[in-house]
Amino acid sequence: MSGVQNLTVTEDEADARVDRWFKRRFPHVPHGMVEKLLRKGQIRVDGGRAKGNQRLEVGQTVRVPPLPDPGEVKESPPISREDAQFVRSLVIYEDKQIIAFNKPPGLAVQGGSKITHHMDRLLEAFGKGDQKPRLVHRLDKDTSGVLVVAKTAQAAKRLSRLFQTRDVVKTYWAVVLGLLAPKAGEVKGFLKKSSGDGDRELMVAAHHGEPGAQHALTRYAVADNAGARASWVVLRPETGRTHQLRVHMMATGHSILGDGKYTCDIPVPEGLSKKLHLHARRIEIPRQGQKPLVLEADLPRHMATSFDALGFNPKDNLMLVEEALT
Repeated sequence: MSGVQNLTVTEDEADARVDRWFKRRFPHVPHGMVEKLLRKGQIRVDGGRAKGNQRLEVGQTVRVPPLPDPGEVKESPPISREDAQFVRSLVIYEDKQIIAFNKPPGLAVQGGSKITHHMDRLLEAFGKGDQKPRLVHRLDKDTSGVLVVAKTAQAAKRLSRLFQTRDVVKTYWAVVLGLLAPKAGEVKGFLKKSSGDGDRELMVAAHHGEPGAQHALTRYAVADNAGARASWVVLRPETGRTHQLRVHMMATGHSILGDGKYTCDIPVPEGLSKKLHLHARRIEIPRQGQKPLVLEADLPRHMATSFDALGFNPKDNLMLVEEALT
């Protein structure tokens, strides 16, 4: 077991997320252990509590608590052949810099308490150690759709910055309860994590200036509706807060179908899947001197079935709807 260390962020580590910086410095420490140390406040930056997604600056001091020696950490067994085949079947695009997947609903992006089957671990199918692809953004466990990872450290730095500065255009499809009106608009306000004793990932409305409050903005347009039962909504988040789209749809009074956390009073149509109907349909990544790279993911089976049952046709008026979001 090592002692407490105070390490200085170097120039080539500038703008790295705390969790990724930690992984590069101490590759033998499992991600779950890093998350636990962050939650307990044992990893600190310039004396203050740190978050995993916090960006580091040159010259900052990172407090590293006592860590187990490499030989003391039990290495997880390699992923199975079946898992490797499964994650490769999710690939929708690959080049020298990135891999894009159509993540299925129910699969977590990262590990955590009691979560051992997740995308970050499955990425070992594409390389170990420094060769393993790197996550550059997240999707909720129950949200399906386009997930992009970087194959090199340089690509990870560039993509992380693009996601951070909102230069990446993200488009989601959702089925919400009831008839959403007006048919195009925006939802905005401040959100923060609940300070209650329950689910630490529950987001609630907040006021400007409150501790932890972050501004959130979502643009939306209704693509179709099944009478007053449900609406197919195209969503474009201009910010990237936890559960943003789910909270914002609840704020309109029309929660996303299958969302058991952010609910409304509108009855759920009978015969439809109870899974979350939220899908990261498309990501547009800017490229210097070229047209943006457009990545699209087909609907998961439960949403495709619901689309058929509700009479939603993805080809109908979709271009006009998405133009309303620009």
